[in-house]
Amino acid sequence: MRFAKYFLVPLTFFLLLVSACQESSFVPKPKGYNRIELPEHHYQSIDDSFPYLFEYSKYAVIKPDTSWMAEPYWIHLVYQELGADLQLTYKSLDHDQQKLRELLQDSYKLTSKHQIKAYAIDESVLKTPNGHTAVVTELSGEVPSQFQFYTTDSSRHFLRGALYFPTATKNDSLQPVIDFIKVDIIHLLNTLDWKES
Repeated sequence: MRFAKYFLVPLTFFLLLVSACQESSFVPKPKGYNRIELPEHHYQSIDDSFPYLFEYSKYAVIKPDTSWMAEPYWIHLVYQELGADLQLTYKSLDHDQQKLRELLQDSYKLTSKHQIKAYAIDESVLKTPNGHTAVVTELSGEVPSQFQFYTTDSSRHFLRGALYFPTATKNDSLQPVIDFIKVDIIHLLNTLDWKES
């Protein structure tokens, strides 16, 4: 019995050593993405203190733009749980066609700055149920803003929006969230109306 006790310990150690030295067929697992649980789309109306009216997601919080260049009615729709920020900038045109041309040029310049990292920029025109026209731009690649738009009545109002994710996460990982917020942005544009002064 005593002999078995002293023989069993080295035998167990030897078997572990031999099995550990055998060549294994280890294959690393591919990188996975975090599962993102997205809620159903629900909307609420923006309050009437703005020159524009629209419905926005109940999961977004309105925060005023506090940057040094912010103007009245510039806001952020912040999706805190999704880590997204939809920045909206508004300009009053006052029937100034030169100002409108400058704003349109600025919009194209801001979008074209992403050409360095974007491998595709798709622009489309959206006609809303309220009769407004919006230009919507989708950017693919590792760009800071994946979705932008502007809309105007060409005489009194101009609204521009850009979606940002202040994170280092790659855009392919964020794609479900981007697609979710794109639906909200299209809903915002489809319910947009200008408030008459």
